[in-house]
Amino acid sequence: MFNFLRKQPKTPAELCFKTDIHCHLVPGIDDGSPDASTSADLIEQMQSWGISRIIASPHVTQTTFENDSTTIEPAIAKLHEELDKRGNTIPVSHSAEYRIDELFMRRLEAGDLMLLPNNFILIENSFMQEPWNIDQLVFDLQVRGLRPILAHPERYAYYFNRKERYQELHNAGLMFQINLLSLAEAYGKAERKIAEHLIDKVLVDFIGTDIHKQSHIDTINRYLVTKEAHADMDALRGRVRNDTAFT
Repeated sequence: MFNFLRKQPKTPAELCFKTDIHCHLVPGIDDGSPDASTSADLIEQMQSWGISRIIASPHVTQTTFENDSTTIEPAIAKLHEELDKRGNTIPVSHSAEYRIDELFMRRLEAGDLMLLPNNFILIENSFMQEPWNIDQLVFDLQVRGLRPILAHPERYAYYFNRKERYQELHNAGLMFQINLLSLAEAYGKAERKIAEHLIDKVLVDFIGTDIHKQSHIDTINRYLVTKEAHADMDALRGRVRNDTAFT
């Protein structure tokens, strides 16, 4: 009952990364930013946190967002034009966030994938159930020379009571990227608790903002001035690979 009396930090926590590898700022092609002006506004606010490089990750999912270079390249060109008009020189490129579905499997077989630098690839599970073939897929991706990163493992509720599964997947070569928004409790307390578990078990390889819209910026701004944010960033600093893996 005395939480309001606890002293809060006077300054925001310093982020433990400067390269964001997971955000939805390519305008107008998924459920993220709707236009280039909005994207630039969001980016400018992210820069105030110390973000100095962005590798955007548009959704690629069957039926809903079947994005490829023909949809992404013109959209990101509009974003570059808007940033240029503002005199903003932040490097903004893109890869993709691939849902594990039939579309992904077809594009994998065709070699038609948009990768992060150095052959890293960001994949996403269904939120309903674990993909039946994920163990074989992780193996196959590595055989092909790809380096799979699982987006926001802390958000898949079917793992919450099977925490040993995280260690199994990580041991098999699947790297983990947690969301800054999860630490900020944007999705709920359970997701933050699992993110903390992954940090404690040294299973976090990358962190991303997963920003889609202004309310996400506002949530992170509120989080960054908490004691929890300072502790989280200190725990992850020097451990996440955002600023070293993609050179």
